[in-house]
Amino acid sequence: MEIRRSPDRRTVLAGLGAGLVATGLPLPASAVSPRAEKAAKPMQTHFRTVQVADVNVFYRESGPPDAPVILLLHGFPTSGHMFRNLIPELSDRYRVIAPDLPGFGNTVTPARGTFEYSFDNLAKVIEGFVDAIGLQRYAIYIFDYGAPTGLRLALAHPERITAIITQNGNAYIEGLSKEWGPWQTYWREPTAEHREATRGSLSDAAIAFQYQHGSPADLVAPDGYLLDTFYMHRPGAEEIQLDLILSYRTNVALYPEFQAYFRKHRPPVLAVWGKNDPFFIPPGAEAYRRDNPDAEIHFLDTGHFALETHHQEIAALIRDFLGRKVPS
Repeated sequence: MEIRRSPDRRTVLAGLGAGLVATGLPLPASAVSPRAEKAAKPMQTHFRTVQVADVNVFYRESGPPDAPVILLLHGFPTSGHMFRNLIPELSDRYRVIAPDLPGFGNTVTPARGTFEYSFDNLAKVIEGFVDAIGLQRYAIYIFDYGAPTGLRLALAHPERITAIITQNGNAYIEGLSKEWGPWQTYWREPTAEHREATRGSLSDAAIAFQYQHGSPADLVAPDGYLLDTFYMHRPGAEEIQLDLILSYRTNVALYPEFQAYFRKHRPPVLAVWGKNDPFFIPPGAEAYRRDNPDAEIHFLDTGHFALETHHQEIAALIRDFLGRKVPS
């Protein structure tokens, strides 16, 4: 299947709620659900918490309670706040849920030393969260750290996954750029010296760089990266993140299992990639087609945090994709 390129910003029409696809052409009337036709405005977003063992998970939720579910899983170093612009674009037709992962945002987790900050544990908590709020079937939007978290859920319960939207959410070794060098050294030799060498990834400048590099000039609001730096300055936050940096090696070790899952279960996959991402590079998006030939791939002229500049384009692609692949 030919790789699809992103539509020009000007061709994405404002009437997303009426079911317009990314090309600017209207969907056939039969493809537009009654719920979408009736929607006059986005649904209100609710801010909630639910207890999962000893973790109090904070989450955002919007959309009709009986609508198809999209579980939004954020990455490093942010929170569900990264979906603030996407949620209103989808919530007329979908029940959209965005939890803050343990160690991030407003989710309250036990202190380091009494809770293991690992990707296995992140996935365990999110699996408990899904059960606690009663989700049986859902699409997952996976980004950055949300990718190995969400794909662990898919391995554990493939029958629950209706589709995968991966936005710079990697599952292939060729998707890792040379910028991973210090982290990879730490994975191979987890010494105090190598741990300290990765601390620069947590600095204010490094966080701002993630948002700004490769993104269109003057389109990235400072709110996102300033909030993330605030969270990073909380007591103990850096050590938690350094633990997760070391744990990231378990994600790479699971890549063959993730790929086997794609081959066996063939979930509908939409890869929407900021092509200028300095960390997760375009070959990581293209690789999804190797194990799932029907994967649909789009590249956007932006960086790692593609939603900061292209949330309308991404929403249009999601609505078109799910409208074709997942029954309402």
